[in-house]
Amino acid sequence: MLQRFLLDRRCALLYLASGLAACGPKPLAPLVAPAAAPLTREQVGTWVRETVPQGYRLQRFKWQLRDDRGAAGGRGTVRYAAPDSVRLDVAGPFGAGRAAAVVVGDSAVWTDPPDAIARLVPSYPLMWAMFGMARMPPADAALAGSSDSAATAWRYARGADTISYIRTSGSPRHLMAEVREGARLIGRVDATLGADERPVSARLTVPSVPARLDLTFTTSATPSAFTPDLWLPGQR
Repeated sequence: MLQRFLLDRRCALLYLASGLAACGPKPLAPLVAPAAAPLTREQVGTWVRETVPQGYRLQRFKWQLRDDRGAAGGRGTVRYAAPDSVRLDVAGPFGAGRAAAVVVGDSAVWTDPPDAIARLVPSYPLMWAMFGMARMPPADAALAGSSDSAATAWRYARGADTISYIRTSGSPRHLMAEVREGARLIGRVDATLGADERPVSARLTVPSVPARLDLTFTTSATPSAFTPDLWLPGQR
């Protein structure tokens, strides 16, 4: 379910799908309380579908990665096609170090360069959360959570590993996501959503590095379709 997150300064600009709150020395408490009540798959499915757009979406963004060795930044584009396909293109300053990937669900169809995906995401649910979307639970996951006027929170558990979400009801809305392997926090995302539910900004925190990735979305469009060759390697 999870991939090793190897922070390499030479490939820092490839880390464009992982993050939340500022890095700090204190362990973060679980996003969803361990005592949360059991949920049905139907309940969770309703909440997930509220985060997932229909049709097509194109968004451009600025990114900045910070770790204990400094900072790097650049620009990127994400193209989404319902129900669960995304084309991601990123580059550093002046177009240096370009990288691209196509992901369907929780699997990479291809990446360029070939090892980009290992550096791109510590977890696919964190990647999707940075774009304002939650993922459906695995069929064998134990589900728990709660909902009130302020927020909806839910968690998927498989053994000791968990994926958790919180979606707030205020203005602006937030979608937060967290992935843990046992007690170890892999990463946490906080995506700020606009009035149209599209992400305005997103932050990923990876405490073990420590590292923080910030995305600021600059433009958004809803094309009628994408050309088929967009999903092929070598196309832009």
